[in-house]
Amino acid sequence: MDVFKITGGKPLFGEVSISGAKNGASKMMIASLLTSEPIVLHNVPRQQESQITQEILELLGVKVEWLEEHTVKLHAQELTGYSVETITRKNRISVLALAPLLHRTGKAIAPAPGGDKIGPRPVDFHLLALEKMGVKIELVGEAFHTSINGRLKGSLIELPYPSVGATETSIFAGVLAEGRTLIQNAAIEPEIQELIMLLQKMGAIIQINAGRSIEIIGVEKLHGADMIVLNDRMEAASYGSMALGTRGEIFVRGADHHHMITFLNAVRRLGGEYEVKNDGVLFKGGKEYRGIELETDTHPGFMTDWQQPFVVALTQANGTSVVHETVYEDRFAYTEALNKMGANIALSSNCLGEIPCRFKGRNHKHSAVINGPTPLHSAEIVVPDIRAGLAFVIGALVAEGTSTLTGIEHLDRGYERLQEKLQSVGADIQRVSNP
Repeated sequence: MDVFKITGGKPLFGEVSISGAKNGASKMMIASLLTSEPIVLHNVPRQQESQITQEILELLGVKVEWLEEHTVKLHAQELTGYSVETITRKNRISVLALAPLLHRTGKAIAPAPGGDKIGPRPVDFHLLALEKMGVKIELVGEAFHTSINGRLKGSLIELPYPSVGATETSIFAGVLAEGRTLIQNAAIEPEIQELIMLLQKMGAIIQINAGRSIEIIGVEKLHGADMIVLNDRMEAASYGSMALGTRGEIFVRGADHHHMITFLNAVRRLGGEYEVKNDGVLFKGGKEYRGIELETDTHPGFMTDWQQPFVVALTQANGTSVVHETVYEDRFAYTEALNKMGANIALSSNCLGEIPCRFKGRNHKHSAVINGPTPLHSAEIVVPDIRAGLAFVIGALVAEGTSTLTGIEHLDRGYERLQEKLQSVGADIQRVSNP
């Protein structure tokens, strides 16, 4: 596997253009399974997540044609299979193919998902939603075997937690189901709203009601459509955190103010600066940062995927910062590596925040106390997942000396042309073969 060699200790200046949203594009690609007519998607990022989704579609007989570098035409005219069990890389995207395949073929097989090492990410909520709509589900080995007699039946889906993936599965199941589907306590992230807009273009009847409620009236058939994938707000925040951590200045072209409101508030509270422009956001590192309290939450709260890169900037703040993670119970494991680089981060199983937290009393170390500022130094680091990996990249850029990052295939899955974009703002980063 390749590794990154990163020499830090200097501010970064320049401009980067962000790519289409990873978490938006892959779900829109899966939506092509719902119709026999072509779907054309623009601004699709070319990283491993898109490659994995393409592999899933091609296994099922979908014709995938790249019209331009970031424009893909997907045509599921006739599906030649109903199983993606043989996919070469396990990924949660495969589970999202279940509902579309059930609509088209009456049966579907998908492997139990893999993915990032950030704690358990079960698909129980997905399966419960499908069962409520009449789907028979059996776990055979490490794969879910599902089937349905006739059409899926519209139902009331009450999610115990506003899970993004479970909401997407419920939407895919509801659009071609018989009757009305009501999803309560649904996730309403921008990527889900854009997916709903694509499905509307395809002929679906969906609306987002007050109180995290999504209502769907099933139709008998969907048709083709053309859609531009929204820009990646996680990538935008990553480069923003990079400007803060290195005390540089980076213009993030394509950053959408509407999707960044909560992140920008945190930037200002910390003592960083930003300017919202018509075509992006200019992030400026401040002279002096102050510790803040921060809690992650589902949209419109502070994204859990913003947390890891931003924590690196918090290590450079005066005083104490407290971060309460309410979305994933084991997302602070990466802080051990930051501590090895010189950070002062202590973890707690207490809920150090005000948001009602489902991890209370469950002994998960889901709160972090960061004392700073602390100078960082270089280290050898193993990347466990996408966002922690980007945090390590920022840590290496802040640190004095040359750091070595292994496991960078996770970064390849989440970021398009990362090395090239970093070099464009002055980063000293090289990709070399691991001996």
